[in-house]
Amino acid sequence: MSTTHRDVAEPVGSSAADGVIYQEDVVRSVWARRLLAGLRLVLGFTFFWPFLDKLFGLGYATPSARAWVNGGTPAQGFMKNAEGPFAGLFKSIAGPWADWLFMLGLLGIGVALLAGAGLKLAAWTGALLLLMMYLAEFPLGQEGMTNPLVDSHWIEALGIAVCAATYSGDTWGLGRWWGRIVGNGILR
Repeated sequence: MSTTHRDVAEPVGSSAADGVIYQEDVVRSVWARRLLAGLRLVLGFTFFWPFLDKLFGLGYATPSARAWVNGGTPAQGFMKNAEGPFAGLFKSIAGPWADWLFMLGLLGIGVALLAGAGLKLAAWTGALLLLMMYLAEFPLGQEGMTNPLVDSHWIEALGIAVCAATYSGDTWGLGRWWGRIVGNGILR
């Protein structure tokens, strides 16, 4: 299959010029960069939406009466109802601080992914949050599970890692600008 000039673009900001790696240095295809940006935006919304729903009780997963602004406990309910071999751990650490940490995590990861800045930090914290959620409802041996080990938490964590590793924030986001400010470190 031949590649046309429109499918592959030369790097706009080469890492050799200013020491910063840009998405064009990693992903040569324009369409691949756009698809990665789309993946980043969808993943960002999957974190930002539950933050809004749990904060205001928009009536999707969280009814208004259980909204955080109305005294609800967004993480504690999940943790207190944990199942599987890690249930005791999550029940023991459930508390108001967990609500704050959970909500700040959803907000921070969601905003970073939507904005396209801070993707490396979002990937690490997102993977940790998703791992904790996975372990709280550890599926191994549970009835009704379609896959005894792998679920959507794994897919989301890998998706965020791919977005960070390919600098997807440079397309349709603030990643290029942010990279010039912070360089290639964990804040990129």
